[in-house]
Amino acid sequence: MKASAIITAAGSGQRLGRGEPKAFVMLKGRTMLSYSLATVESVAGVEEIIITVPAGMETTARSEASSVRLPVKIVVGGAERQDSVRIALSLTSAESEMVVIHDAARPFADAHLFERCLEAARRSGSAIAAIPVSDTLKRGANGLVTATVPRAGLWQAQTPQAFQRSLLIAAHERAVRESIVATDDADLLEQNGTRVEIVEGSTRNIKITTPSDLEIAEAILTTLRS
Repeated sequence: MKASAIITAAGSGQRLGRGEPKAFVMLKGRTMLSYSLATVESVAGVEEIIITVPAGMETTARSEASSVRLPVKIVVGGAERQDSVRIALSLTSAESEMVVIHDAARPFADAHLFERCLEAARRSGSAIAAIPVSDTLKRGANGLVTATVPRAGLWQAQTPQAFQRSLLIAAHERAVRESIVATDDADLLEQNGTRVEIVEGSTRNIKITTPSDLEIAEAILTTLRS
């Protein structure tokens, strides 16, 4: 099962409050991007990596990927994440049966999670890592609670997300034709009628968005190394 991996690293990271784009922020002496690269290159079946980056960060990204044993393609991302994935998807090898997509802002996803998502997508067409929602959910308006949302059956989506390449291409092509905007790539597949399988992820697979998230990530690394 040949697969291409797309790492989305084109986000500006404004909410993180750093001068550099989020994927290039240092986490215990390494960029966030470097953690994902190290994991992805060890995933069985992945034969190439495409990285989307902000304009002007191509050389830096190439340096980060210099030790990766797989072929790496680096491309400037689009205005939105969906645009970035579509651009990267156009660079994937036609020999790849599968595509797995991961956010560089999630540095703690392990290779086994990638492999489980790829295997599930091979069966079902599409698969996402996700964890069950554990908190009580409230719907609100104007600062007031308007409803309590039952959490039974609700999942919090993560990455990696894996897809049969032909299905992902078809979903993105339709999105362009019909101006469809989706919350993630799995949403595009859902809207195209493809079944999306859930692969249980990990609470450790956090997305780093705010300074508090970065502190949590540093604490996780300290625990892992102790």
